[in-house]
Amino acid sequence: MAASAVPGYSPGFKKPPAMLRLKRKRLRRSEPPAAAAAAAAAPPPCGAAPPAPSAPARRNPFSRLDNAPRAAGTPQPRERGQRPPAPAGESPSAAPFWQLLEPVCEDKPTRRAEPSERTDNLSLTDDLHLPVAAPEVPSSPRHEFPADWSIKTRLLFMSSQPFTWAEHLKAQEEAQGFAQHCRATETNLPQSVQEPKLSTELRCAFQQSLVYWVHPSLPWLQLFPRIGADRKIAGKASPWSQDEALQQVLMSDWSVSFTSLYNLLKAKLCPYFYICTYQFTVLFRAAGLAGSDVITAVISPTTRGLREAMRNEGIEFSLPLVEESRTRKQKNSEVNLETEVVNSHEVGNSMEDREEPAPSDDDDDDESFSWLEEMGVQDKVKKPDAISIKLRKEKHEVQMDHKPESVALVKGTNTFTLLNFLISCKSLVAVAGPQAGLPPTLLSPVAFRGGTMQTLKARSTNAKARVQSAYEDVFSLEIAGPVMPHSLHSLTTLLRSAQRGAFSAVLYTHEPTAVFNAHLDNASPALNKETICKDLPTCGLHPKTLDQLSQRPTLGKSSIRFLEMKDYAYTWKS
Repeated sequence: MAASAVPGYSPGFKKPPAMLRLKRKRLRRSEPPAAAAAAAAAPPPCGAAPPAPSAPARRNPFSRLDNAPRAAGTPQPRERGQRPPAPAGESPSAAPFWQLLEPVCEDKPTRRAEPSERTDNLSLTDDLHLPVAAPEVPSSPRHEFPADWSIKTRLLFMSSQPFTWAEHLKAQEEAQGFAQHCRATETNLPQSVQEPKLSTELRCAFQQSLVYWVHPSLPWLQLFPRIGADRKIAGKASPWSQDEALQQVLMSDWSVSFTSLYNLLKAKLCPYFYICTYQFTVLFRAAGLAGSDVITAVISPTTRGLREAMRNEGIEFSLPLVEESRTRKQKNSEVNLETEVVNSHEVGNSMEDREEPAPSDDDDDDESFSWLEEMGVQDKVKKPDAISIKLRKEKHEVQMDHKPESVALVKGTNTFTLLNFLISCKSLVAVAGPQAGLPPTLLSPVAFRGGTMQTLKARSTNAKARVQSAYEDVFSLEIAGPVMPHSLHSLTTLLRSAQRGAFSAVLYTHEPTAVFNAHLDNASPALNKETICKDLPTCGLHPKTLDQLSQRPTLGKSSIRFLEMKDYAYTWKS
């Protein structure tokens, strides 16, 4: 009582003995009920004051339902990443060491997919993001995998058989492989090669399958991929970035190479080629490929500005994925309408109500300001300009910019107009940044004017993998570079014979090109395939590769991520 009379004395102040008692009390709370009861039955130490009655705990303002104090006897739920409690009678630090190393991910509950914070108001835009029908893993293995028109940045093959046959090619084998590529020599290997390392034919064919052609060729710059490559190109020498005369020379040389490729494509001497810019990628395919009877050009991703510029140049194009989503939505609405009509008791009245045409947005835009004229205040109210009205109408087009749904398809003679448009397009080349003044990258499976022969980088390694209680040798072959569709098919054909029909592969896709696997062209099924593909065998590809690329794409907007062969049959995941 004397202490409480001291001015400025805080009754909440606790002396060291009281603090020790409070600490022991907290430890008893963390112990199991049996240990707490035993501790309560023990007499207090000699000289210690009896414990003071505890005051009710103050409510924590930051508490939630899941971390609020619980009543006695209520089990405390285990939180994510929290270790299990120690056994009775032991301290938490005495838990087994393996419990301390228990991974947090085991206690992590499966999260349910949460809806995006941003929801589009237009149902068409929502429908665009619905996945296109893509095949799952085939229920039964197949002898051929579907054509994959996306560009791969890396391939990783794995097998129980070594890849020593792909190492250290002799100078004669390398030269023979280049000659076979330039002469479009067909190589037909047996189903199984007994001694792959001693097979000169196999090693030459491997070198032949690694060759591709590119323009421009600057050894100190990585010119693929171009989308998102600013960080890799930054800091490298670029003398053309500040020299307009040099930029014009580079673009003039690039235009000649582009025109040469298109002429080869038109003559069916080149099956396809890619144009890789810093904003989008264009795939030109010859007539007869991907189930089309005319030359096609696929552009992805596109923007409203690019599409508007193409319309102004008179280029007729379509947005296949947008049209497909509209058709699918219309069919669903028709099915719902039929269901409502069947279930309705007043069929006649309901049909009469539905026959009335819905008011169009255009009419609403034209007559939305008529009421201002009736009131006589049309001059006092500021009306939106034509550009704002146009942007509001094209809102759904702006929302799909830079997305796979914005892919554009150009067919037939419009591809020649697209050629001239791309040559004169100012936005084809970046005006600022590390890629300023650098022409787009041209990739082709065959030679063309101004093209440079390059080869994919191959590297084989071996490692130990634990299988049950033993370690086994696992051999791998890594292919790096712009892997085009023909190279993927040629490499898998070689591995089929060299690895005795058993290998697996992990494929790394350049994501902006995955949408090229969608079926975009609705060609007539009555067309004669032999007539369309009459001159394609002279394009420089193997007949089996050409037959695969002639099929209609079936992968949708996805691409092959994993490929496996067992007993000479393929399975894949996309």
